Amino acid sequence: MLSAFASAFKTPDLRKKLLFTLAMLALYRLGASVPTPNTNTHAINDCINQAQAGDNANVYSLINLFSGGALLRLSAFALGIMPYITASIIIQLLVVVIPRFEQLKQEGQSGQQKLTQYSRYLTIGLGILQSTGFIALARSGQLFPSCQGAILYKDDMWTLSTMVLCMTAGTGIIMWLGELITDRGVGNGMSVLMFTSIAARIPNEGQTILQNAGGFVFTLICALGLAIIIAVVFVEQAQRRIPVQYAKRMVGRRQYGGTSTYLPLKVNQAGVIPVIFASSLLYIPQLISQLTSNGTSASAFERWVNNYLINQSSWVYIIVYFALIIFFTYFYVGITFDPVERADDMKKYGGFIPGIRPGRPTAEYLQFVLSRITLPGSLYLGIVAVLPNFFFSITSSNAQNFPFGGTAVLIMVGVGLDTVKQIESQLMQRNYEGFLR
Repeated sequence: MLSAFASAFKTPDLRKKLLFTLAMLALYRLGASVPTPNTNTHAINDCINQAQAGDNANVYSLINLFSGGALLRLSAFALGIMPYITASIIIQLLVVVIPRFEQLKQEGQSGQQKLTQYSRYLTIGLGILQSTGFIALARSGQLFPSCQGAILYKDDMWTLSTMVLCMTAGTGIIMWLGELITDRGVGNGMSVLMFTSIAARIPNEGQTILQNAGGFVFTLICALGLAIIIAVVFVEQAQRRIPVQYAKRMVGRRQYGGTSTYLPLKVNQAGVIPVIFASSLLYIPQLISQLTSNGTSASAFERWVNNYLINQSSWVYIIVYFALIIFFTYFYVGITFDPVERADDMKKYGGFIPGIRPGRPTAEYLQFVLSRITLPGSLYLGIVAVLPNFFFSITSSNAQNFPFGGTAVLIMVGVGLDTVKQIESQLMQRNYEGFLR
């Protein structure tokens, strides 16, 4: 591995891409530390310390995960890449619903560019909505309910509009940095930025565990995290290879086809999207309870949410979270993978699965295989996601400080594997020795 990195930096073109990617990541982390105008930085730091010691330690844990801790500090890049992720998921789901979007997807590169442009517009709109919501929470004191200090200097409309504009502009800059990394750097830009945001939180969380729980628990958590990473790498690489044979055909005087290949179906076909969907859905009752709280007496709904949904070590939360992940895994795979379309494409180019007739029998066979491998994939996602909650429900500790949580480790391992594969492919292109040495 070290020799591969040394070879990467010895190659001039690849070295430029790696250095450019590192420069963009440094700029991204710098923007995450720049405070938004009208924010009291010292009061925010005090409120964050109080919130980490309370029961509602990370009520915005999912969104704050993708911002690298910048959300609670109300920095210029506070929203992180969450608006772009949400916009991309919405556009991807609308492709199935809106015929116009489905036509654009089938047009190829030009249609994909239009869909990307729609995602950019939707990202800016979501950035405005999310920044307005979080600034409203900061103004009303609901961002840190247990903190009594004022985190904003002024609360007039002009000043708050300026803060919304700054956060929305930060979202646009993040989107631009991600596209620059994709075009001129290494790896997918948004995925690399997501990886950086998650990795930036690990040292602080590890230090918190070491100070509060001691060296033995810290060593145990590191060993558990290493085992989780190994298991995730193993399953992420697993796939079911369906053999596909292409018949020979004559085009003019040339003969095409007659080759054997395979159709890879990954065990984790949905990626980390079901975990994000399930976390977002469980976050909605917490947000409703926080917004409707009058601060005097808690209603029955608020007590139920505080006992079972905010407390992520409760068995009710673990069971509901696990069931939602399985449901969203089947839902997302059913939307993104169309066996009928794959069967039609294979039939169009003269491909067939040995022993299976082209057309409808091929689509039914693909659907059967996909449903069989989606079950272990959904169970794998659910186990990895709820394993930290289950572990800390037994040890009676805070699961939010676990640095190798389900969403974090799935994203980090997936992005790391994809980036390393791209670097290796570029090294093979530049170091190909040929037949004669």
